[in-house]
Amino acid sequence: MVVYYERLERKRPTPSDWSFISRYLFRRCTGVEDPNVNPSGLIDWAEVYGLCINLISRLEDPLGDGKGLEIIQGREVEHNGDSEDIQFGFDVSSKSEPWRRGYHAALMGAARAAERLDGWVSDTTRKLSFPGEVVIGPSNPRPRPVPYGVTTAPLEENCRPAAEPPADYYSKILTTAGFTSRQRLEAALAYADWLEFKGLPSSAEEIFNWGLDIAMGALPHDVNNAVDIQTGIVNNDATFVSENLLDAANALAIHHAVNNNVAMALPILASVLRARRNLSIPPVDDIVSSQAKEPSTFGSLVGLIKSIVISPPYPPLPPSGDEAPIRNATAICKEAAIMAHIGEILFASSNDDSKQSSSIRNSDSLSQKKSGLSWTRDAVDVSENTLLSLNKTDTEARRKCSECLEVGLENWSTMVRQMIESKQTEISSKREKANNGWGWFWNRDSAKEDEIEESRWQRDEAFVEERKKRVSRLLEKESEGQNKSGIFAMLFL
Repeated sequence: MVVYYERLERKRPTPSDWSFISRYLFRRCTGVEDPNVNPSGLIDWAEVYGLCINLISRLEDPLGDGKGLEIIQGREVEHNGDSEDIQFGFDVSSKSEPWRRGYHAALMGAARAAERLDGWVSDTTRKLSFPGEVVIGPSNPRPRPVPYGVTTAPLEENCRPAAEPPADYYSKILTTAGFTSRQRLEAALAYADWLEFKGLPSSAEEIFNWGLDIAMGALPHDVNNAVDIQTGIVNNDATFVSENLLDAANALAIHHAVNNNVAMALPILASVLRARRNLSIPPVDDIVSSQAKEPSTFGSLVGLIKSIVISPPYPPLPPSGDEAPIRNATAICKEAAIMAHIGEILFASSNDDSKQSSSIRNSDSLSQKKSGLSWTRDAVDVSENTLLSLNKTDTEARRKCSECLEVGLENWSTMVRQMIESKQTEISSKREKANNGWGWFWNRDSAKEDEIEESRWQRDEAFVEERKKRVSRLLEKESEGQNKSGIFAMLFL
């Protein structure tokens, strides 16, 4: 039994100053939320939520793991002209860093589960969760049938919401003293994304701005010109920018883009990209050490045996995000993601201006689409080159870079296909007008130019498809490498 729990602790570390039951609940929670644990790949979010709230209640129990916590007053914010009290938080400054990190993970896990359970109900008589559409009762006169093989639908009088609102958990993180600015920023951005999903863009923008305030509040005291508060644009003359600040500004820009506010989104993205390109380059010694040779098989075996005999320490604290980032391979991959966003926004918004004449609008639209394609093509090039240069041990950076490369290629392929279809539609329309007696509208030279342009886009499409095949092989190797990592160690555990 001791060996079994030691194996679990190595696989899913828990804070050493938690009680045995709290550590058990944390391991269960992180395990159930991992789709690789379940053969079906599905996550039981009701179970995740139950485990998380049980863990949170234990951590907040003043007679248990929460001994010494102090309740602090919540914060009042404005939402659409109405004031709203944010959920109270605690002062966890007296707790150890692993304790605080685990508490933050539990709150974020509960918030994620609550998002998935939105609109679901819990049958108190059977301890089961159901979608609200299948509940039998006066408020749902036409309930949806439950799937075949599932137990009978619940009665309305026996039901209660399956989870508290996700805002309760996000707000608690935002008002808790003792979390790092990075932890609070993660909660703010997730909260804003949730409000965006619920169709509350103005409320989401307030939380995005709150996240920007969190990032700015952690800057050095002599830095007060990093961001234009009114627009969210990173100032070109900023003397210091942090990773949190750039991430918060980037998230605000994506919010504006999703809500068709391109005039606000593009300047922010351009300023973030400029700030990232102006970051300091890491020293040569750091680059050489990060690209050091992997240990030999004998060295790996010795390290493995040592890790079995000696209990590994709790995972180190990730960067707070308050420090100035450096322009390493991971940062360059983030630049590629921003370039892909700019390309997508330019291409998708190319037909929005309806005030100009048709000929001018078509010309500007084509130019903007080509510009979007250029940005996307450059993003793919940067992502692929960065992925090839990353150290094999930097799995998280390689995963993000792989995702950026895959999305960029898909966008590039979609854009080229739309350009072909648009040109084909234009040629068909001109042919139809020529056949109806408007021969002057489409002379031979114009027809030749249209055919040449269509042929060029078709060649571009063939090139993109060939590149997708080449990159897919690279991504398959990348996925296989990540799946195989750690298998050798698991044989000994």
